[in-house]
Amino acid sequence: MKIPLGILVPEDKTDKQTILEHLGSDYYLITVGDRTTEKMIDFGLIPSLQIVDGIEKREKRIHPKITSETTELSVDNPPAEITNQSIEVIKKSLSMPSPVRLTVNGEEDLLVLPVCIHAPDNAIVMYGQPNEGLVIVTVTPEIRNKTQSLLDLME
Repeated sequence: MKIPLGILVPEDKTDKQTILEHLGSDYYLITVGDRTTEKMIDFGLIPSLQIVDGIEKREKRIHPKITSETTELSVDNPPAEITNQSIEVIKKSLSMPSPVRLTVNGEEDLLVLPVCIHAPDNAIVMYGQPNEGLVIVTVTPEIRNKTQSLLDLME
């Protein structure tokens, strides 16, 4: 995941206006990562699916605030892995009314891959690229194929 799957917005350019330029008017936003989720919520952009693990740069942190209408789910997913259970919970989350918060016991970083495979067409997936900025991915058939190939390499 060293190479961004989408557009890399440098840290100093990650503001609400820049984010809105990438969202369009009718968006389905998915965030992977505590800081990314927190940033979008602070901008008033409530992600439809929020995947967090309470860790940022290997340090424990407080979970981003959550709205009262958010459905909360949890899943176990060890570091550097993608479990079948995680994939199934992601699929379930994507079919539920928004917003949904998926709290991962373990590590959420690699869950960007199954998210990009199973998210609806034109969904916007955002995740942090450590020490660089925010990656913004629009889900397309090409992104699905690329992330499926990466997932297949891991098996």
